[in-house]
Amino acid sequence: MTNYVLLDNNTHASIKVDTHYRVAYGDNITSTLTFPTEFSNIQREYPILFHKNADTQRYQAIALLGLCSHENLFLTETAPHIPYPGSWMASYVPATMARGPFVIGMHGDEDNPQPMVHIDTDSPRLSETNGQALFLPQGGNSDYLNRISQVLATIMDGMELSNSMFEAFEHFGLIAPLTVDITLNNGDKLQIGGHYTICEETLNGLSDSQLGELHRQGFLQAAFLVVASMGNLGKLIEMKNARLQD
Repeated sequence: MTNYVLLDNNTHASIKVDTHYRVAYGDNITSTLTFPTEFSNIQREYPILFHKNADTQRYQAIALLGLCSHENLFLTETAPHIPYPGSWMASYVPATMARGPFVIGMHGDEDNPQPMVHIDTDSPRLSETNGQALFLPQGGNSDYLNRISQVLATIMDGMELSNSMFEAFEHFGLIAPLTVDITLNNGDKLQIGGHYTICEETLNGLSDSQLGELHRQGFLQAAFLVVASMGNLGKLIEMKNARLQD
């Protein structure tokens, strides 16, 4: 359960946040939403796949974190050979994971709502003794809270861009279903299915005018970043094989 309330520097003055990543916090997940505003960072570490939201039937982008259900290969807590419990084995953490117990909510007049930070007061990450402070003793936001505000802006801006990006990808016929069959070193066979990706052949076959139009819409780079990110699938397989040896 969650209980999001408007963050307040008086009510929540003493609150601290555990910024570690743990199974107990629900971080052991196979994938997480990602957005075009962070694709340049995501593609260095994770495969970017697409899936359709079951309720809206709209495409969404996800960063793949594992190969099996309830598996996050980037959690050091689940990697016995890594001596840093609670850490994340990548230089960039997806914004939907890095945001911790915070979300953006709209407040103010109906005609002019303003985005404001909310905190989940039921989150197990919160305490008054351990973790990162949200506010400075003399007043003002801590560096940690300022970073969270930037992460939430990445998500909010990315959500606004996503629908337009997928409309452009569909217009140019770039989205194709994806199925990947994997055989691990121990002989186990896995299959990644039910997802979509950018068809590299179709992308490379676009005319100059089509490429120019996709660029003018701001989504040409995003398409190439998605294609480039698929190289990280091999990295996930290597991480999975390494854990099988532990």
